[in-house]
Amino acid sequence: MAEETRTLSIDALRAGRGDAMAELHALLLKAARFELHRRRRLPYDEAEDLAAQAANDAMVAVLRKLDTFRGQSRFTTWAYKFALLEAGVKARRRAWRGREVQIDEERWPEIPDAGLSAHERLEQRELLQALQRAVRTELTPHQREVFVALALNGVPIDVLAERLGSTRGALYKTLHDARRKLREVTHDDR
Repeated sequence: MAEETRTLSIDALRAGRGDAMAELHALLLKAARFELHRRRRLPYDEAEDLAAQAANDAMVAVLRKLDTFRGQSRFTTWAYKFALLEAGVKARRRAWRGREVQIDEERWPEIPDAGLSAHERLEQRELLQALQRAVRTELTPHQREVFVALALNGVPIDVLAERLGSTRGALYKTLHDARRKLREVTHDDR
C-alpha cells in the first residue's frame, strides 16, 4: 500500500505534480464507483459517468480544501470522503431528475394506527392539526416551503437546494429555524 500512495502527498498536490494529481483522481474515482455501485440503482454506464463526474468534483473540492487537512486521519481517508459525498449527491439528484418537487402542504403523511387507543388517536389527530395550523400561520413562506418539501415530502436536501438556487447549509438553517418555531408553538398549545 505504501508503494501505491508513494506519490500522493499534500506537498506534491500543492506543487501540482501530475503523478500526484493522477493518483488522487484514481483514488477518488475508485471511491465514487464504490458508492454508486453499492447503491445498485443505476445502469452500469450511467454509474460510470456519474462516478467520473463525482471524482472530478471531489478532486476540485479536495484541492480547494487542502489547507484544512489536519492530519487526524490518513490523507487518503480524508480525501475519500469527498468522493463519497459527491457520488451520493449525484445519485440523489439523478434519482429526482424529472420528478416534481412536492411542496404542497396539504399532502400530510398518514400516521399509522400502531394499535393506539381511541383516546391516543384523538390526541395524535389534535396534535397533527395544531402542527398543520402552525405550519400555515407561524412559518414564513420560505420556511413553509422548505419544511414541507424536506420534512413531509422527503425531498433530498441536495435536490431542493438545486431547485431553489440555494445551498444545503442555508436550507439546513431554514429547516432548523422552522422546527424550532413549530416546537415552541405546539408546546405552547399543550
